[in-house]
Amino acid sequence: MASFGSLKSAIFQREERKQQYQAHIRGLNAYDRHNKFLKDYVAFYGKQGSTHERLPVKTDQDALREGYRFIRSEEDDADPSWEQRLVKRYYDKLFKEYCIADMTKYKSGKIGLRWRTEKEVISGKGQFICGNKHCNEKDGLASYEVNFSYFEAGENKQALVKLVACDSCAEKLLYKKRKEEKSEAREKGKYRRKRDRSSSDDSRGDDYDGSKERIRRGKKASSSPADKKIDNEDNFDEFLEGMFP
Repeated sequence: MASFGSLKSAIFQREERKQQYQAHIRGLNAYDRHNKFLKDYVAFYGKQGSTHERLPVKTDQDALREGYRFIRSEEDDADPSWEQRLVKRYYDKLFKEYCIADMTKYKSGKIGLRWRTEKEVISGKGQFICGNKHCNEKDGLASYEVNFSYFEAGENKQALVKLVACDSCAEKLLYKKRKEEKSEAREKGKYRRKRDRSSSDDSRGDDYDGSKERIRRGKKASSSPADKKIDNEDNFDEFLEGMFP
């Protein structure tokens, strides 16, 4: 059993250390005091692993990205989960008359489309201003019906939507189609030239064969009188031999 003197000494030392620590803390400014507390916390508690299991947190943004559909179906509306209710509230706030397009990858034929927000409707974006996300042209606008093909929720889908675009953005919208048409016309031109070349070669071959045949006929015609002449001479010799034996 500890003596009274030893207990008194331990209590005195503990109180002394406490007073020294408090005096040290009071001598620090707010920034140094904050760093001191953080350092002490890491020294005493940072080495111990957390005993609580960290569960994945699903935010509202995650729910929107997972459950959003470009065109909702009756099955989506019938889902009573909180994620689908959140997505439907967001979907109902969108304006679905005209679309906003992202044409940054138009050369590869990839154009993204989305519905307009209330702020864009008020500013006229997508109706009185070019519907390209990165274009603010107000002149030379025209409305186009676009057959939007997209991949969503593991399925290939299509939707016919309206997009307002200026002349330059309309060229981007039709860039891939025009490129395919030019490529197809180029291939047809190559095939036509090849066919014409082969037909001209065949006609030249026929002319050459005809000329050879005519040459052969001319040779036969030119050689036949000579042969007849030689035969007549032989007959004449035989005739003379008969007269003068």
